[in-house]
Amino acid sequence: MSKFQDYPLLALRGRVVFPNTTVNFDVGRMISLSAVKYAADGDSRIFVCAQKQSDKEEITDDDIFTSGTVVKLRQITRLPGNNLRLSVEGLFRATVRQLRKENGAFVATVEEIAPVHGDPSLEEAYFRTSKEILKEITSSDSRMSKDGVASLDKCSDPDEFVNLAGHYLQIKVEQKQELLECPRTVERLKMTDKLLNDELEIMRLERKINAVVRQNIEKNQKEYYLREQLKAIHTELGDDGEERDELEEKIKAKGMSEEAENKCLKELSRMSRMQTSSPDYNVLRVYLDWMLDLPWGEQTQDTEKLSDAVKVLEADHYGLEKIKERITEYLAVLKRTGGMNAPILCFVGPPGVGKTSIASSVARALGRKFVRMSLGGVKDEAEVRGHRKTYVGAMPGRIISGMKKACSLNPVFLLDEIDKISSDLRGDPADALLEVLDPAQNSTFIDRYIEVPFDLSKVLFITTANSLDTIPAPLLDRMEIIELTGYTHEEKREIAKRYLIDRKRQANGLKSTELTISDGALDEIIEGYTMEAGVRSLERRIDAVCRKAAVKLSGGKAKKLSVTEKNLDSLLGARRYERGGKALKEDEVGAATGLAWTAVGGTTLTIEVSAMHGKGDVLLTGKLGDVMKESARAAISYIRTNSSQYGIDSSVFEKTDIHIHVPEGATPKDGPSAGITMATAILSAFTHKPVKKSIAMTGEITLRGKVLPIGGLKEKALAAHRIGIHDVIIPADNKKDLEEIPQSVRDSINFIEVTDVDAVFRNAILGI
Repeated sequence: MSKFQDYPLLALRGRVVFPNTTVNFDVGRMISLSAVKYAADGDSRIFVCAQKQSDKEEITDDDIFTSGTVVKLRQITRLPGNNLRLSVEGLFRATVRQLRKENGAFVATVEEIAPVHGDPSLEEAYFRTSKEILKEITSSDSRMSKDGVASLDKCSDPDEFVNLAGHYLQIKVEQKQELLECPRTVERLKMTDKLLNDELEIMRLERKINAVVRQNIEKNQKEYYLREQLKAIHTELGDDGEERDELEEKIKAKGMSEEAENKCLKELSRMSRMQTSSPDYNVLRVYLDWMLDLPWGEQTQDTEKLSDAVKVLEADHYGLEKIKERITEYLAVLKRTGGMNAPILCFVGPPGVGKTSIASSVARALGRKFVRMSLGGVKDEAEVRGHRKTYVGAMPGRIISGMKKACSLNPVFLLDEIDKISSDLRGDPADALLEVLDPAQNSTFIDRYIEVPFDLSKVLFITTANSLDTIPAPLLDRMEIIELTGYTHEEKREIAKRYLIDRKRQANGLKSTELTISDGALDEIIEGYTMEAGVRSLERRIDAVCRKAAVKLSGGKAKKLSVTEKNLDSLLGARRYERGGKALKEDEVGAATGLAWTAVGGTTLTIEVSAMHGKGDVLLTGKLGDVMKESARAAISYIRTNSSQYGIDSSVFEKTDIHIHVPEGATPKDGPSAGITMATAILSAFTHKPVKKSIAMTGEITLRGKVLPIGGLKEKALAAHRIGIHDVIIPADNKKDLEEIPQSVRDSINFIEVTDVDAVFRNAILGI
C-alpha cells in the first residue's frame, strides 16, 4: 500500500468522526453530494474532517481542519429534497498533504496518522486511571449512553479506548479535534483522563444542584403545610375565609345556570387552595369577577303599549315604515306569547339613510338597553369568541363583553357594518357569528373564555350593511333582510325640518329665534349642494350654514338671520350640482341615459356610441365589467339581425367600427340592466336619429329583442327623480315593484312598461 492515498473529502459541520466508531449523518450540499458519488463509484472510502466554522455554506481549503478520519460507506439512504443519509464506519486517522477540486468535489491526498507509543508502563497507568474514573462515573448517574459505557469497558487497546471516549463524551468539537490530531498515545491518554475527570466533576455539580433544588422544594412544602395550619387556626377563630365565603354566596345568589354555577364553585375551590401571589390565583379571580358581572338572570321590562313604542320611533325618525311595522309586529307577538326567540334583523341600504340610528331608536322604543359592536375591519375569530383563560391577557369576546356592558339578558345588540368583516390566518369571524345569529343555537352560545353556555336567545340582534354581496350566504340565511332605500326630495326636506336644523342649531349654540331656514333654502340645499341617497351631506351643509350664521351673529351686526334661496350662495358658495346634472342637456345622436344601482343608492349613466369608418371592430371603454360587455355585444347582434327593419344597410356593419363608452372611466361598472340603453344608443348612432333627453331607461336585452326584468327599481327611480327625468322605461315584469316607490316620485315620473326592445326604440328615439 502506498504511503499516500487519494480520497474524496467530505467536510462535516459540528462533528468529528473517530476510528472504530459507526456514525450516521445527513448531507445536502452539492460539494458533499459530489464527494459521496465519487466514493460510491470507487471503493466506498471517503475522508471526513470537521469544518472550522459550522455556519459557513461555501467552503475553501482554508475552512477545514487538515486532520480527519478515513471512513467506509456502509449505507446510503435518499431523503426528500435531494439529501442523503449516510452510515459510515471509521477506519483510521489521516492528515491532508495535498488538496484539489475534481468533478465538483474536494479530493485529498492523505497520509495515515500512525499511533506513536512511548513508555508502556506510563501508557498502562494512564489507561487504568481512565478506566477507574469511568467506573466511578457509571456507578452513579452517567450522561453517556449504555452502549458507549459497555464499549469503553470492554476495550483493551489504549488508542481504541481514546477513540471511543472522544466519540461518546459530550465535549466541544475543538476538544474532539485536538484528541483526533494528537499522534502520541500517552498524550492522548492524558487528554482522555482529563476529559473523564471533567465529566466526573460535572456529574458531582449536578448532584449538588439537584440536592439544593430538592431542599427548596421541601422548604416550599413546609411553608405550604404551615400556611394551611395557620389557615385552619384562623378558621377556628372565625376571622378567615371571609372572601371565599362572600364569593361563594354571590355565585349561588347570581341565578346562573347549573353548569355555570358548578364551574364557578369548582374554580373557587381551586383558587382557595392557591397562594395569593400565584399567577393562576389572579387568573381565576378575574374569571370569577367576569362570571359574576354577566347578566345571568337580569333583564329589562319591555314597553307595555304598542302605541308608546310607535310614538318613540315616529319621534326619532321620519319614514322607514318597514322597520316600524316590523318592530310593532315583534312587540305584538311578544305580548301575546309572553316570550319568543328574538329575530335577527339586517338593515341594508346606502350610507346616510339612518340604519345605525334607527337601531338605537328601536332599543328606546322597546325600553331595552342598547349595545353597539362595529364589525368593520374585524379579522380575528377571537374578537367574537374570545380567548381561553389560560392565555396571558385573555378576555371574553366582544359579544360577551357587550352583554356585560348591557347588564341585561335582552338588550338590542347592534352589529354594525357586517358586510365589512374579513378573514385571515386567525380564523373567519363570519363563522363565529353563525352561532350568535342563529335563533336555534344562540341559547347555548359558548365563549372560549367563560367555557359554559350563555343564553343569547332573548337578545334582539340588529345588523347593518351597505350591500348583501359580501355577506357569506350561510350568515345571510340566518337574518331577516329589511331594505332601506334612498330618500325622496320631500322626505329629505321633512327630515331636515324635523331633526337636522334643530340639532345643528343646538350644536352651534344658536337659538331658534336667531336662525331660520326657509323651505326654499332647504330645497336649494338639497338640489344644488347635495347628490346622495341619504342625508349625511345635507346635515353637513346645514351645519355649515349654522357655523356661518354664528360668525355673522357674533359680529354684532345682526340679531337674527333668515336663510332663503336668495342669500344661500353667500353662505355656501356657488351651487355644486345643477338640477338634472347627469341628464342629457339636449336630444343627442348616439347618447342615452341609463339607470344603475350601487351600494350607495341609485345613479344615472350616460352611454355614448360612436360609429366610424373601419373594419367592423367593437371597442368598449369606461372600465366595464364582463356582464356589461356581454350586454353590448347582444345589443349589437340584435340590431345587425334586424337592420333592415330600421332602414340600415346590413353591409355597413362590416365597414364600420363601433365605439361604446361609459363616462367616468376610472369607476368600475358592471351589471345586467344596461342592455336596452346600449341598444338605444347604438341604433341612434347608425340611424343618425337623436335620443330624447328627458327619458331614462333600465332593462336587459336578449338576442330575440325581449326586455328582461331588473333589480333595484326603487333606487333607480329615485336617481332619475333626483336629476329631473320625467319618463323612465322599465321592463313590464317590474310593474309589481312600482308599489315600493314613494307616491310623490310616481306622480312626477311617467313609467313606460315595455316587453320588447322595439317599444323602447319607439319611445326613446325621435323619428323611429
